[in-house]
Amino acid sequence: MQIFFQEKNKNNDGLFRKIEAACDGLIYISETDTPVLPFAGPEANDATGEMILQQTGANADAAIEEVEFGTFFGQLTAIRDWFGDEQKAKAAKFLALQKLLEENLRDLKVYRIGSVRIDIYAVGITADGHMMGVTTKAVET
Repeated sequence: MQIFFQEKNKNNDGLFRKIEAACDGLIYISETDTPVLPFAGPEANDATGEMILQQTGANADAAIEEVEFGTFFGQLTAIRDWFGDEQKAKAAKFLALQKLLEENLRDLKVYRIGSVRIDIYAVGITADGHMMGVTTKAVET
């Protein structure tokens, strides 16, 4: 699912394809395991919570929480002493995605929409002024 995906933004430059490649095989683990997917959105000066709600078609009174970009990715990129090779490789892939987004998008934010079934959007603004980022889902009971 590529939320508010706009075909014309995909081809403006190779950034969407780079994000798509960085997401390949990445799974966000919660009570359900969900792929991490790229998205491209409309022109924007800033990615606000209201804009995310509007673009995704979420209910305007939906619970929305902004999380620091570094905090969100910090949980995904931390290497623990007990990690095996597979967990270390996954953390390294999330770190590569984080760096790609940091190097190519400005005003990076993470929004969590919902309370049990949560839609997650890590979003920023491209050099040409469009929203772009990655999305996934979490289930937290």
